[in-house]
Amino acid sequence: AKYGREVMDRVRVDQANQLKEDKKARRWIKRSRWILLKNRDNLDANQQSYLDEILSVNHDLMVTHLLGEQLKELWYCDSETQAIELWDVWWQQVNESGIKPLISFARKLKPYLHGIVSSALYRLNTCTLEGINNKIKLIKRMGYGYRDTDYFFMKIKAAFPGKPR
Repeated sequence: AKYGREVMDRVRVDQANQLKEDKKARRWIKRSRWILLKNRDNLDANQQSYLDEILSVNHDLMVTHLLGEQLKELWYCDSETQAIELWDVWWQQVNESGIKPLISFARKLKPYLHGIVSSALYRLNTCTLEGINNKIKLIKRMGYGYRDTDYFFMKIKAAFPGKPR
């Protein structure tokens, strides 16, 4: 979501501002916001053709869109080494693109690389974590405050035996 707001929107607006003389092309690019932000799987045939046409005409939007799709793959890598290799390729392509909002976003994302790469090993999403936190709160309330922290952690471990792979 942040990539869409900080990079795609900024590049789209910059491209539209460059087309001040050509009113029709400017309006065409300005109206493409939601098409550019949507996942390709969620587009109907008209939207798909509209997206393909925009990306074929505008180089910066095409590069930004493709690098955004490539960045999404980083969260679904099978191993840490694959994720790091994909990041290195992505980082190099971002720097070669010369698109300022994209480079700025990549620099902001780099400190979080360790957490992103660890998602290759630990496939937890926020809804799972919220469920775990709520279950822990429930265990805490049921005990009305455990005096022994070891017992409290034992109850938590018993509540989450783990998933067999």
